[in-house]
Amino acid sequence: MAAAPTPDWNIAPLNGLSQVKGRTDAALSEAPIHRFLLDTVQRFADRPAVVFREQGVRWTWAQFQAEVDALAAGFIALGLRVGDRVGIWSPNRVEWLVTQFATARAGLVLVNINPAYRIAELEYALNLSGCRALVTAEQLKTSKYLEMLQRLAPELATCAPGALQAARLSALEMVIRLGSERTPGMLNYDDVLANGRARVDVAALDALGTGLSCHDAINIQFTSGTTGNPKGATLTHHNVVNNARFIAQAMNFSEADSLCIPVPLYHCFGMVLAVLACVSTGATMVFPGESFEPVATLQAVSEERCTALHGVPTMFIAELDHPRFAEFDLSRLRTGIMAGSPCPIETMKRVIAEMHLSEITIAYGMTETSPVSFQSSTTDPLERRVSTVGRIQPMLEAKVVDAEGQVVPVGEKGELLVRGYSVMQGYWGDEERTREAVRDGWMHTGDLATIDAEGYCNIVGRAKDMLIRGGENVYPREIEEFLFRHPKVQSVQVFGVPDAKYGEEICAWIVPKPGQSCTEDEVRDFCRDQIAHYKVPRYIRFVDDMPMTITGKVQKFVMREKMIAELGLQEARTA
Repeated sequence: MAAAPTPDWNIAPLNGLSQVKGRTDAALSEAPIHRFLLDTVQRFADRPAVVFREQGVRWTWAQFQAEVDALAAGFIALGLRVGDRVGIWSPNRVEWLVTQFATARAGLVLVNINPAYRIAELEYALNLSGCRALVTAEQLKTSKYLEMLQRLAPELATCAPGALQAARLSALEMVIRLGSERTPGMLNYDDVLANGRARVDVAALDALGTGLSCHDAINIQFTSGTTGNPKGATLTHHNVVNNARFIAQAMNFSEADSLCIPVPLYHCFGMVLAVLACVSTGATMVFPGESFEPVATLQAVSEERCTALHGVPTMFIAELDHPRFAEFDLSRLRTGIMAGSPCPIETMKRVIAEMHLSEITIAYGMTETSPVSFQSSTTDPLERRVSTVGRIQPMLEAKVVDAEGQVVPVGEKGELLVRGYSVMQGYWGDEERTREAVRDGWMHTGDLATIDAEGYCNIVGRAKDMLIRGGENVYPREIEEFLFRHPKVQSVQVFGVPDAKYGEEICAWIVPKPGQSCTEDEVRDFCRDQIAHYKVPRYIRFVDDMPMTITGKVQKFVMREKMIAELGLQEARTA
């Protein structure tokens, strides 16, 4: 049975309308991230904090804090100052985690670069955010980060490390590479860390911190945009610290828990729902590897005796269906979060029954709301946890509106709007798109939802032209504008079709230019190394024209239906 709500928690919609308000008696933290971490370190200094299995790293909270202070001092020694932007382009490594907190300690703004980005996306993100420094891995699988940077900034070959002046990257001065090898024009992470360790002054760092406000921007995360280019959602300490606190509370988390984290750090799922949620309680963070591998994740859960596991639905499906699944002891698992894309109801039931995740929760949100707005709790009835995205979080409000902006009756479909402490500061350098997204304090999510009589929310579609592939938000317009650059493409429409593994896959219908013939391989070769792999269409069809309404509006739903029939696909029931 669900726990009884506090008297001022309007879980149930009022007056029969789809508008809900979370608890208002939950105090919001005013702590900036560095203070948030320090409080945990003081409480749990000698308890295990960080495990990066692939790198052989095992730190207590006190050891983790020492690494953070050293890197923060190293950044300051390089001449980076409060408010400067520092990008990080890397898979899950301990250096990513240290950079997350070292930038906050030094008052720098962390810019998350998607590890799947290619040259065009990287160039745009670095220039929009005005990054002075970039911490980067050497490569991930076939993504050779240093080579891509050298193509973008050939000046690296001749400049002094830390003194880059690149024609295409006007703000970038410092590239700080991970690994022990040396690369012309680049600094080495270990050197920056060692220099900081030699000169770290904790009192000076504390004094710097007193001048930081919890309402300062601390993080820029890029989300794909319906108008073509990614948008830099700008989040504050206040946004992410409080969201993490309430996420942890919904999971009933404590310092006795240990969370297996196979989700990427560059995404809010890793950075907030996982890392900051652990910091809020002193729970141990366990990272199986650089990127998701089902066996590595299952081994980590088993050998580290994890009590919690996060993942997008495709991750849980890969774990459950792996031939070696039965080999691993998952008996200590209790809770965690499934989120990032619609969660198939049958998958949730299997996770509970076969992985011992009796208290697993579902969370819903978006980067622009830091990110979670709705989450089920460990005490919600099973049927509610497997078939909805839960109820509104504390200190937030939500409503479902029609096309005219009027709140719809309970149970009716409309666009979901969210208001409260979690709404982003805005899109970096883009006031126009900020005004479009946030009006009168309400974040217009673009998602179609229903709210029932008990306040449980269900996401039933998307008002925006967006699809979600394996937890990645993909905006067709961005891919369409890129493919329009192909010399043989006259017009293109991109849309999603159901996929058993990724939830949705990308399909492109292309009308070639008159007299031109084009192949699927040509299109994919054009995408290679220019856009992220998950944005490259899996299905490509060449057509003479597009289905349109009498007014000339393209009918993507017709294309989608035709592809579903042609490919013999089926839609999965989700929450």
